[in-house]
Amino acid sequence: MKVRIGQKINSFTVETINGEQQMVPDPSRKFTHLQFRRFAGCPICNYHLHTFTKSAEQLKAADIQEIILFHSSATEMRKFQHDIPFATVADPEKTLYKKFGVDKSLFATMHPKPLWAGIRGMVLGKVGLKVENGPLGLPADILINQEGIVVAFKYGTHAYDQWEVNELLKIA
Repeated sequence: MKVRIGQKINSFTVETINGEQQMVPDPSRKFTHLQFRRFAGCPICNYHLHTFTKSAEQLKAADIQEIILFHSSATEMRKFQHDIPFATVADPEKTLYKKFGVDKSLFATMHPKPLWAGIRGMVLGKVGLKVENGPLGLPADILINQEGIVVAFKYGTHAYDQWEVNELLKIA
């Protein structure tokens, strides 16, 4: 079921690929941003995360906790997301994807934006041949305040349809 603005999200804990526990939402942070990405070696997703990594200080200054989820195993994620300065979470069973209504589509990559982002991700060297849980996933962004209330969301219609850093900062 997709979230809606004003919906209360009961707190829960996720385990990062490094074995750390993260509370969602984090009551000590103004916002928690859940980023649902595709598979760990997705060049489109990895290019997108590269742009967020470059803006890590801005996100920290805005008091936004980033939680990045992939529907891949922690082992596969460590190959590609080991250097991301945010909490990265493996969800190979897609438990949280289902809980938050994150979809997939046969046409996920059939748009010029994902194709171009994929090329840029390949240039970064962030591409893998192992497509855990399929290539059809769509991205989603959910912004939750410290009380657990959904304040904004975006469900992607193609593989590169998500908030950019500036959009997120404006919303927050």
